[in-house]
Amino acid sequence: MVMTWWVWMVGALVLGFLEVMIPGYIFLGFALGAAATGVALAVTGPAFFTIPWIFLFFAAVSLVAWIVLRKAVGVRAGQSKIWDRDINED
Repeated sequence: MVMTWWVWMVGALVLGFLEVMIPGYIFLGFALGAAATGVALAVTGPAFFTIPWIFLFFAAVSLVAWIVLRKAVGVRAGQSKIWDRDINED
């Protein structure tokens, strides 16, 4: 089943759905990696990849996607609020 392209696409949809339900840009990188793996398997066919290379490709694309997403929409400088005084200290 790992060699079937549509299984990776369904996995990408499930991970994308999880990202919508639990936001935080955690599952989105994995969803992009699964989608890229599904496209690669659909284009080249399963005979081009072996199972370890499929997982390596998935891991590498997921890591790159996560890093790019972190740079694009991650925590920005000045985004967190620093409190100087406590309202209960009056």
